[in-house]
Amino acid sequence: MIPRWSLWATAGGTAASAAALAWTELTLPAQPLISDYALVAGGLVPVLVGMLALAGACLSLAYGLVVADPARTAATRVLLLAGAAGLMLSAVFPTDPGSSQIGTLAGEIHRWAAAVVFTALPVAGWTFARGRAGAARWNAVRAMSVTAGLTLAAYLAAHPATVTSPLINGVAYYGPLERAVVLAEMVLLVTMAVAAAAGRRVSARAESAPAHSAPASPAPAGSAPAGSATVGDASAEGASELAA
Repeated sequence: MIPRWSLWATAGGTAASAAALAWTELTLPAQPLISDYALVAGGLVPVLVGMLALAGACLSLAYGLVVADPARTAATRVLLLAGAAGLMLSAVFPTDPGSSQIGTLAGEIHRWAAAVVFTALPVAGWTFARGRAGAARWNAVRAMSVTAGLTLAAYLAAHPATVTSPLINGVAYYGPLERAVVLAEMVLLVTMAVAAAAGRRVSARAESAPAHSAPASPAPAGSAPAGSATVGDASAEGASELAA
């Protein structure tokens, strides 16, 4: 489906974002949430790089889907663009310090933009795989979409701002859950790109498969050429592979 450059751009942007996240986790003082690293010395640049690289991955996948299958992937592309926009807004508008008792406008924009990102990407994965055949690549997209959605639900339940957090002692582990959501959505993006690229390879194989014609023999009047049935079977097989 998608061009090869779209696959590599999506995978590369996601890998760069994961590397930036790993850098902050390993070299900077521990923070409750990923966005909080932007408020400590040396943390702003890797946080910005991570967010913008992941936004670029969303955009490259969306553009690849425009080239490959514009009609069927419209909802998926809108959600990917929403995720990219949320990441860029999160990069531009910093979060409020955890010790702050008053929320700023920038902090509110950051929080709502992050909420859009966390919600849009699992739904994008699900809509992308919806209605596809039960091939392994589509099952992987569905599984990662569900995993990202369930991890997000656990994170929201544990977040200190929710009423459920005191009931489950969420303050103790809501930070690791946020990182789990981010990693799940990174894997989901790459899984979507690989699934789309695999569809492209299946299509190429179907188009390049030679048609095996029957030995030449006199054809009865009014009948179709002997090779036409075989060509039709090959076309049907190619169509079934594309549906997978």
